[in-house]
Amino acid sequence: MKTIKYAVAAVALSALSFGAFAAQSITTSQAQGMNKMGVVSAEGATTLDGLEAKLAEKASAAGASGYTITSANTNNKLSGTAVIYK
Repeated sequence: MKTIKYAVAAVALSALSFGAFAAQSITTSQAQGMNKMGVVSAEGATTLDGLEAKLAEKASAAGASGYTITSANTNNKLSGTAVIYK
């Protein structure tokens, strides 16, 4: 029983810490005080929310703390790019 409690606690803490380091969408004025790291792109989303989630995931994976979406295109599936910042 203790093992289950510890496992649940570990999962809860890791979920909280992951959320704390996720990249956030920022405005261009907020980006001015940050360092540009590069650009990420995503494709295959079916909604704008889905595209933003894919770009946020890629930004987080690259170690960014923020991103600004610079383009979104559609050709049956959405694709887009975002500049990432640290």
